[in-house]
Amino acid sequence: MKYLIRNGRVIDPANKIDDILDVLISDGKIEKTGKGLSDKAELIDAKGMIVAPGLADMHAHLREPGREDEETILTGTLAAIKGGFTSVACMPNTEPPLDNPAIIKSLKDIIKKDARANVFIIGSITEGRAGKRATDFDKMKKAGAVAVSDDGSSVDDETVMSGALEQSKEENLLIIAHCEDRKMSGNGVMNHGFTATKLGLKGILPGSEYERVKRDIELAKRASARIHIAHVSTKESVDIIRRARGEGVKVTAETAPHYLALTEECCAAYDTNTKMNPPLRDKKDVEAIKAGLKDGTIDVIATDHAPHTDSEKDVEFDFAPFGIIGLETALSLCAMELVEKKVLSWAELIVKMSVNPSNILGIDRGSLKKGSAADIIIIDPDKEYTYTKDSVVSRSKNSPFINWILKGKASKVFVGGKLVLNSE
Repeated sequence: MKYLIRNGRVIDPANKIDDILDVLISDGKIEKTGKGLSDKAELIDAKGMIVAPGLADMHAHLREPGREDEETILTGTLAAIKGGFTSVACMPNTEPPLDNPAIIKSLKDIIKKDARANVFIIGSITEGRAGKRATDFDKMKKAGAVAVSDDGSSVDDETVMSGALEQSKEENLLIIAHCEDRKMSGNGVMNHGFTATKLGLKGILPGSEYERVKRDIELAKRASARIHIAHVSTKESVDIIRRARGEGVKVTAETAPHYLALTEECCAAYDTNTKMNPPLRDKKDVEAIKAGLKDGTIDVIATDHAPHTDSEKDVEFDFAPFGIIGLETALSLCAMELVEKKVLSWAELIVKMSVNPSNILGIDRGSLKKGSAADIIIIDPDKEYTYTKDSVVSRSKNSPFINWILKGKASKVFVGGKLVLNSE
């Protein structure tokens, strides 16, 4: 099938393009980009729209295998497409965890059968995600893992983490670090501070994140290895990462939309959909995250999409699981918090949500160059809509943004040249 997208604002930062252009899609690839193109193809008028490489989420929990009641490869990728994501990297804290070639092969079979978007697999750093013994990165990579992480848990043992970093350097397999010192975070359920005290909830010290960020970056520096810091939420973490980058450490980092749009004060209603790990922080942290995105300290905006059933979340705040869904709202929240507030331009946002995650993971996405896969998002930047529970495509509905009026939305999405989302 051939498509000719006309008159859109084509933003392709990887190729330094930001202009009103046409894009011709043929046989699942980008055939040509230019002005005044004509072809016997299905025409799509993108006037007033942004045409960009499909978004890539390098941090999502698709739950399969083991927790198909929360999410599946099918429902998760349908949610991704609705949000404009054409590629998703799934985290390994499944049941069982993705810690060996056999389970990775099994998941690849499910992906081949059910995925509606590209799914890339992140394997475990340690066996069982227990932090005791590193997996065989060579075998994990050959099986199809594009990175490794024990997300949901930090590797506490410095010797194990050091060995993993040495192995990651040898195999050129990126480590994505969940930075949390559980001795410091303990049984906390929200950010430590005045709000937690007022609400009578146990706090999580910011140091439980940034002290582990400091440690893992230092270990990566000693090993001369790459490291990627997941879900950055504190000012101190941003400062540590900024200094390390200035010293030439090979560190990249991500944050998530909820750390831009919400603060700890949102926990005041005891809504368990505001309970996440790392927790929502205070206003100075939000401003520091935005500054880190603006100056390039933070490379990526990922969703940390973490589905949980209503029954799991419908308990007292102390006992609810951490995490929220995010694939369907990430683009809109970032458009509102970053583009409208002039923290980032549209081109800079696409770098954070498409180009950089693709480059960091080493996947061949994030570009509209001739011959590349036709993974494309057409964004209506002015589209306002109400995000309702009934509209959620994800199998789980645990979002603090239900009933919010959002702005900026995927209008059409192509995956491999196939039109998979066509909303007016």
